[in-house]
Amino acid sequence: MLEDAGLQALREAARLSPDNLPLRRHLGEQLLAKGHLAEAEAELRAALMLAPRDPDVTAVLAEAFVRRGAYGEALTALEPFLATPGYPPRIGVVAARALLGEGDFGRAAYRYYDAVTRDPAAADPEIASALALPATPAASSPGPGPASPPAAPAPPAPSPAGPPAPSPAGPPAPSSAGPSASFPVGPSASSPAGPSVSSPVGPSASSPSGPSGAAGEQWRHPGAGGQGDGSAEVERARTTFADVAGMDAVKESLRVKLLLPLQQPELFAAYGKRAGGGVLLYGPPGAGKTHLARAAAGELGAAFINVGLADILDMYIGSSERNLRATFDLARRNRPCVLFFDEVDALAARRSDARNTHNRQIVNQFLAELDGVDQNANEGVLVLAATNAPWYIDVAFRRPGRFDQLAFVPPPDAGARAAILRILCRDKPLAELDFDAVARATEHMVGADLKGVVDRAVEVKLHESMRAGHPIPMTTMDLLAAAKAARPTAVREWMATARNYVLHSNESGAWDDLLPWVKGKW
Repeated sequence: MLEDAGLQALREAARLSPDNLPLRRHLGEQLLAKGHLAEAEAELRAALMLAPRDPDVTAVLAEAFVRRGAYGEALTALEPFLATPGYPPRIGVVAARALLGEGDFGRAAYRYYDAVTRDPAAADPEIASALALPATPAASSPGPGPASPPAAPAPPAPSPAGPPAPSPAGPPAPSSAGPSASFPVGPSASSPAGPSVSSPVGPSASSPSGPSGAAGEQWRHPGAGGQGDGSAEVERARTTFADVAGMDAVKESLRVKLLLPLQQPELFAAYGKRAGGGVLLYGPPGAGKTHLARAAAGELGAAFINVGLADILDMYIGSSERNLRATFDLARRNRPCVLFFDEVDALAARRSDARNTHNRQIVNQFLAELDGVDQNANEGVLVLAATNAPWYIDVAFRRPGRFDQLAFVPPPDAGARAAILRILCRDKPLAELDFDAVARATEHMVGADLKGVVDRAVEVKLHESMRAGHPIPMTTMDLLAAAKAARPTAVREWMATARNYVLHSNESGAWDDLLPWVKGKW
């Protein structure tokens, strides 16, 4: 009775002071606490009319959505805040609860850990138990350096019935594996062996601007499976342009696009040029497009995010678009960054060819992220994409400001093949080798084919070395024998397809770079 009288008094006060935002928010919170979900939602919506960007009102309204199972509505309400760095920790905790409701354990863990790292008072034992995480982050050991995230076990894979139930004894104790293990965040597909434990992606306790580390270090989202369980990884590439043979024109265009604006910002600022932008790499399979993108990140010392189809595509409507936005946000938090989309034609196909609205919406979201919310949104983010079928990509992606630069990654010529062979053989026992002779014997082969030649020669040499009891150096004859047994994989077929588009569907001149190749000896 007293509770009802208190609520009635609050209702009357709100009726007499309809513009009193704190009062209406308090009434909404009390209604929610007592289970009056519909009335609480109506009251909070009215409060949002007074202050549309109020984070406290939005958080309580999202909690009301979660309580009645409207997880998508909750995430939609929170999305403008989640896209802004430094959002209130309470927003992150409510988002984690909504993501748990959708079965997205990986991203729920990321949002929860990010929130309680910044405000331990926001910890929610119920969410931590469902994720099999400590209720609050463990205190870091004192020292002069910045704090590091605590070690914790990866969340268990969810059962088909829903989120994993906590054990009677509570969440498992944190691991003492040391600095190599850490708090799992963000979604990823679980391998048969279970999710791996690795470092967090995004803003961390050690750095306000995102993760940092030695070359080759990775930060993975080891989620627990379920809806939206794909995720990207942030890594520091070890390779540089010195590890990429040939392709001088493509490497120079990437230097101008990203490297030089960051190395000489004053000069580029004088001409209004900013670091970042989009480059579409296209060419036959195995020509080294992914290797080149990774080397661009290594050349700059920037973060590298390799995005696969499983990181974006999801069977649930709206989840693919949300994954795409989260991937771009991840790149913006880790700038300078190279964001690489492999097989991009699957995400950016012509909308006229799309069989359903869902596929068209993915393309629309991709275009919106390339444009950014403002003109500086993607500064410092180089978006690279690779495809074997550039003619299937929606023409809107070639507009200036998006993938306005198309870079043909050609099959290597004889000089480039010799350089590739030198790189592939540099860490192996070698006799005097004539790489030029081997290059002449591997005409029409791309980098992947050459790697297969070297691997085949190494296998033969390993058998000889095992019989002899000591390593036997590889010779020119070994490589020539392996090259004779190999065949080029897909270059001729790709060039035959490219010829049709270049000669009969090139009104815009987009494929002019291919003309010398398709009219040649292919």
